[in-house]
Amino acid sequence: MSRKPLLLALAVTMTTALLGGAPAAAGSADGLSTTDPMPGGPEARVLVFHGADAPPERSRAGVEAVEALSVQGPSQEHFEVETTTDPAVFDPAGLTEYNAIVFLSPGSTVLTDRQESALQNYVRMGGGFVGLHDAARAQPDSTWFTDLIGTRPDPGSPQQAQTAVVEAGDRVNPATRGLPLEWARRDVWFNWTENPSGEVHTVARVRERSYTPGSGAEGWDHPISWCRDFDGGRSFYTGMGGTERSFVEENFRKHLRGALLWASRLTRADCQATIDDNYQAERITAPNQPEALDQIGEPHGLDIADDGRVFYIGRGGRWSNAPVVTDWNDPNVGLGPGTVHVYDPDTEDVSLAATLEVFGNKGGGEELVKNEEGLLGIALDPDFLDNNWIYLHWTPHSEIDREARVAERRVSRFTFDPGSGTIDLASERTLLSWPVQIHSCCHAGGGMDFDSDGNLYIATGDNNSSGFSDGYSGNNPQPTFQGLSFADARRTAGNTNNLNGKILRIHPEDDGTYTIPEGNLFTGEEEGGGLTRPEIYVMGVRNPARIAIDPETDWLYAGWVGPDAANPSTTWGPAKYDTFAVITRASNRGWPYCMGNNQPYRDRNLPDPTQPLGWYDCDNPRNDSPHNDGLVELPPVTPNNIWYSPQGGAPDYPRDANGVPTYRAQDQRFLLPWLTGGGQATMNGPVYRYDEERESDVAWPAYWDGKWFVGDFYDGDQPRHAVVTDPGTVAGGGIPVHAESLDRIIPVGQGGIRNLMDWKFAPDGSLYVLDYGRGFFNADSASALWRVTYTGGPPTPLPDDLLDTRS
Repeated sequence: MSRKPLLLALAVTMTTALLGGAPAAAGSADGLSTTDPMPGGPEARVLVFHGADAPPERSRAGVEAVEALSVQGPSQEHFEVETTTDPAVFDPAGLTEYNAIVFLSPGSTVLTDRQESALQNYVRMGGGFVGLHDAARAQPDSTWFTDLIGTRPDPGSPQQAQTAVVEAGDRVNPATRGLPLEWARRDVWFNWTENPSGEVHTVARVRERSYTPGSGAEGWDHPISWCRDFDGGRSFYTGMGGTERSFVEENFRKHLRGALLWASRLTRADCQATIDDNYQAERITAPNQPEALDQIGEPHGLDIADDGRVFYIGRGGRWSNAPVVTDWNDPNVGLGPGTVHVYDPDTEDVSLAATLEVFGNKGGGEELVKNEEGLLGIALDPDFLDNNWIYLHWTPHSEIDREARVAERRVSRFTFDPGSGTIDLASERTLLSWPVQIHSCCHAGGGMDFDSDGNLYIATGDNNSSGFSDGYSGNNPQPTFQGLSFADARRTAGNTNNLNGKILRIHPEDDGTYTIPEGNLFTGEEEGGGLTRPEIYVMGVRNPARIAIDPETDWLYAGWVGPDAANPSTTWGPAKYDTFAVITRASNRGWPYCMGNNQPYRDRNLPDPTQPLGWYDCDNPRNDSPHNDGLVELPPVTPNNIWYSPQGGAPDYPRDANGVPTYRAQDQRFLLPWLTGGGQATMNGPVYRYDEERESDVAWPAYWDGKWFVGDFYDGDQPRHAVVTDPGTVAGGGIPVHAESLDRIIPVGQGGIRNLMDWKFAPDGSLYVLDYGRGFFNADSASALWRVTYTGGPPTPLPDDLLDTRS
């Protein structure tokens, strides 16, 4: 062993206790006294162990790397290094001299029971462990060592070094902070006998589509480096370091240094943030009383006040099997209750704040029967605690034209009375209204949110039938009802003079009017005026039910449901794509001309819409619909960041000289393998922002800061993930570089949140989630508000246990 001999400094009584010869001190849960000091002294020391017959070049490179790292950075982060190939070093007294133990390749060395017991006790006293690559093969018969590492390499793992992309998904851990989001490097990449995700905190994954992972591949979730607080101590493992070259690579040395600092108690890290058991999902609302909506209406959206109160809305359906009126000759056709409920976390009480008479309660059935109008969106004023203003996006029943089958959609401001806990319906001030066809279902949109300048974003659906186009582009000029098209989204989403199929941006004024902020897509004066609406910020969206503004960047995050085609068509274009987008500026997002990463549809028009015309040009789209009353030449389409079909995530194809994909199923490659579809309906979520000044014992940790939450209404194999995007590419449609499954944190399946309808973070850092329930167009016993809190505790070591804070 180099540099210094081991110091055997513990008292005999301590040694005896550690070996089981004396009873544990009172109050100890693991056989150790709660007053035992942590291993290590006032100056950090690290022991590096490798087997005598381990690959010598790699062992030497590993030792040299650790020694070089020991003197990097500020002096308070320096540590002393000792190395050995002698397993006799694993002595219960001697190990306590070290802050951390590093396992390089063990070779054929196997610790004796006594030596492994010494390592166990060292960890239980609070010692740190760092394992690299072959360390996962050490102690092959030891269950404890398997738990220390987290898993074992699959025997069928690739044996040769390959270049692959590492996704450094944890942007705050000292081992990955400052590393590239996408880190291309050459190594020998293990597969695992058991995927440790959810049991450990993964800080980096290897992207399998960037190399050949072999028969034991993990899929999109392939952890390669992770950590956790384990058995009283700290364990960090990386599957990297399988080549000599690894240890001279600058970024790998950064990675290893961060791991060593945490294991040695020279810095803190949160190694609990993605462990499933550290989250608690609790249903907040009870089932409604029979034939009542006392707890919740048909769930459709929520917003949260700065004092933590949750305001959530019901669209317009009643309880299961409640009667509905579908006869257009009946004055009460589609009449339903748009509800606003309030949950107060201080009292844990639910109250009904308002019931609005809305149009949209027509039940299920065919598209010419059912309807998705109603109370669609809610946003609390940024100064809500002072002015009590609430904005509702809704379709009042009183304004429907039953003969023309046209309704009025509006955004209104109401005043909430904190004394009575109710909304004063007489206080309504209508900011904005526009007509929507209601002859046919669907795609009403509804989401709203404010940015930091007090601008209100309003998401509207294209309000068109899903039929009449075989599930491809909604561009059929036929049919019409009393001259109004209900299957041509070029009349709505693709029309610069129509507020449907858009995300609007306005600035509400105190007098109940609004102004237009600078930077919207149109001014209203294009080509002399009358052909554009200045309220439009984004055009070309189909059904944006959920939008969110990132409070740090003011970027708009949105998702919308796609059409119904189950498969791509070489005649008409792509299969149904559900879409998510990061929108940093006013733009055209494509529908009904282009989808995904600017994959065009085929045009159709009169006199025979069944016959395909040319492919749309995403760079120069034109609206040649007979129902268009806006501009013919449209803004170019901006590619979207996430799209998924029944076949998988982000399908892409080879393209011809004109940029048209082949659309042959056998040509598809999937750029985002963590996504699957089928029955699918996007539910965009928030961008989490961690506040280190927040005093909360339930806040989600800093690991999630800046991550974008994307989900699907359905909980099967559909997405429920937090993703990381590259700020340098996201504005132009750059796809996410990393994804983290939320399925076991926001639980799916029976007894869980099966039909995700909306989700937002509260001021205390907890997450509220609406579960729609198990039917459609009604509330049922599973319709509920949930809360997901973090219980993993603060980063470790605790401040008093950091080496530089000890006396």
